[in-house]
Formats: sequence, C-alpha cells, structure tokens
Amino acid sequence: GVKAGLKRTYSAVTQDHLEASNMPQWKPLLYAVAFLHTTVQERRKFGPLGWNIPYEFNHADFAASVQFVQNHLDDMDIKRGVNWSCVRYMLGEVQYGGRVTDDLDKALLNTYARVWFGEHMFSENFCFYKDYVIPKGKTVEDYLQYIEQLPVIDTPEVFGLHPNADITYQTNLANETLSMIVSIQPKDSSAGEGETREAVVQRLADEMLEKLPPDYNPHEVKAQLQKMGAFQPINIFLHQEIDCMQHVISRVRATLTDLKLAIDGTIIMSEELQDALDNIYDARIPKLWFRISWESTTLGFWFTELLERNQQFSSWLQDGRPNQFWMTGFFNPQGFLTAMRQETTRMNLAKGWALDSVVLHNEVTKMMKEDVAGPPPTDIGGVYIYGLFLEGAGWDRKNSKLVESAPKVLFTSLPVVHVYA
Repeated sequence: GVKAGLKRTYSAVTQDHLEASNMPQWKPLLYAVAFLHTTVQERRKFGPLGWNIPYEFNHADFAASVQFVQNHLDDMDIKRGVNWSCVRYMLGEVQYGGRVTDDLDKALLNTYARVWFGEHMFSENFCFYKDYVIPKGKTVEDYLQYIEQLPVIDTPEVFGLHPNADITYQTNLANETLSMIVSIQPKDSSAGEGETREAVVQRLADEMLEKLPPDYNPHEVKAQLQKMGAFQPINIFLHQEIDCMQHVISRVRATLTDLKLAIDGTIIMSEELQDALDNIYDARIPKLWFRISWESTTLGFWFTELLERNQQFSSWLQDGRPNQFWMTGFFNPQGFLTAMRQETTRMNLAKGWALDSVVLHNEVTKMMKEDVAGPPPTDIGGVYIYGLFLEGAGWDRKNSKLVESAPKVLFTSLPVVHVYA
C-alpha cells in the first residue's frame, strides 16, 4: 500500500538528501514525487484497471526524477519560480512516461502530473486524496512519523480508481490462493469412500465426448464456402476460424480418448495426460487445451463456450452470413475487423478507396441482440456485433453514453454495436 511504499522510499532518504536544496519547494516536491512513485507502482495490482500494460517502474525512476527536481530548483530564477510545465513534462513524458507505451496510460500519467504538481500543491488545503496531504517536516524522522500514521489498507480512490477495483483485486487474490491450495492437495486415487479420481474423470470424459461436436468435413466446408463466395474477405476469415475450431475439437477428442485408455491401463499415462486428469478432476482447463484456445474461469464454462463458438461457425456455414456476430466468440477478433475493412474497400473501389485510408467507426445502438431483425442498412454497410462488456464503467442505454460503474457491478454488457468503415 501507500504506507509501505512511502516507508520504503523514505527509509532510503538520508538527512543530507533532505537538505540538498535550501529552496522551500524542495521538501514538498520530494514527498510528491515519492507519492507519485508509490501510486504508479500500486496501480499495477489492479491489473488492466490500473494500467493497460503492466510497467516495471522501479527505484531508478524515482531517483532520476528527484535528481531532476533538485537540479531544476538549483538552476531556478527565484523571481520566475518553478517552471511547472517543464516539471510536469519531465515526470509525465520522460522519467516515468519514458516507460509508458500505451497512449491512454500516458494520458493518465500526465493527468497525475498536472493535478499533483503545480503552485497549488503548496497551499494549506492541498491533498492527494482526502487525509493524504504533504506533511511539513524538517527531518527524515518527521516524515517517517507522518507516514506511520497513514492507513495500512488504502481504498482504490486514493489512486483515482472506482471502489469496484478493489473487489476485482481481492477476487483475483482469493482465486490465486484457492488455486494454490487445490494444486498442493494430495493426488491419491483412492482417498476414502466414494468414487476414485480416475472414476470421476472417466465419467466426465464420457459426458464431454458425448457432447463434443463432430469434426468438420473439409470437402463440405470448401463446398459451402464456394457457394458463399470463397474469396470474399469475411469468408476467408470464417475458413481460418473453422480451422482453429477444428484444431481444438480434435485435440479435446484425442486427449479424452487417450485419457480413458490410460485410466483403463491400455496405454501409458504420459505427463500431459496426467496433467489433463488432475485438471479435469479440479474443474480446470488442461494445459494442452488452454494453449490453443481461450481463457475461462472453470472447465465447465470453457466447454460451454466451445459448444457456443462451434454453433456460431456451423450455423454461419450452413445458413449463410448471420445478421449479427458474437465478437468474443472468435479466435482472432482483430482479423474479423480487418476482413470487414477489406470488404468495405472492395465495395468502394470505384470511388478510389484504399485499404490503408479506411477507418473503423463504432456506434453503440439501443438494441440488444434479441432485437436485431436484419443486417445493417446497406447504404452504411458494416456489421452488428454483440458480446462486448465494459469493465470500470457503466452504460446508460437511454442516452447512449458512458457512466460511472454501479457499486459492486464489475461488468456491464454493451448493447449491439454497429461497426462500419
């Protein structure tokens, strides 16, 4: 937390360092940089809600920032005072910003620099967040005493996050702990009464094999695609997705069949089959399957998603292009959007459109997926997609705009989105 981070930082600060500059701005600026340093590090624990990309901020960033502030104060013209735009630029774009590659993360970092660094930081009522102020101390001991009385546990608002962010963090932490406990459980096959591990897995394997969709026949797939126009970008995309789906179905079928034989003692239980047995028993996704598929919380959800994804592809293949697409059910959603751009470009070749100048537009409609009766209007073109969720924000369907998350609601489903180019 903030307390531990500031404590760590100030334990490394010497009294000489604290008195390195006789400018009145020096000590508050040193504390503000330390607070910024702790904040950027603490946001990492909130995953994508904290930073889009997790950055390795370290003590070298803090040391370089402090050195810059010290040099700036030493060279400062007292009449002009601190050049705040320079300080903000160096912190937000160079010292810490130099590590940041995502545009939205950069905007966030610059916002911290703008809000926390300025002439206003020396006023009596300045605070980073309520009860988190800049202490007035003369010695390192004074600062450490102030830091000591900070709360041990910080609310996410201290870092500018919604209270829901803490629920996500605590949930992930609990899941990791429980996952660790499960993985160190003894793997005895005949623990007490009831079914053995092997019998449970054998039963589950039978159930899954029964529900598993049949393999795609390459000749039938080719024939159907020919009917729909095999060289249309969106149909080429469908072909690639079906290949990926077939790979998953084949792998699942082979693993389950081999696992049953290994349990019966017909073939040797390999390391990969043992991993599959342990994971299926614990309702987790075997590594073999996870490598070529998608993330999911439990094996049950993963298998249901396999059936739903397959349903989308097979009905698209049999009944032709659907009115709307389940975007999150694709292996390569980016490829789907590219195919759509290519399709739009081809339709407008006569107008001189070029692929690299075609830009995607999104419009969040007021329809849910049940309300979609036909494809998007032909004059605009594009596709309807569904299955998208917002994390860290809510959606006001009536006014079609983003709103703050409702308390304890971590995900909000978006209505159907019209994507066109």
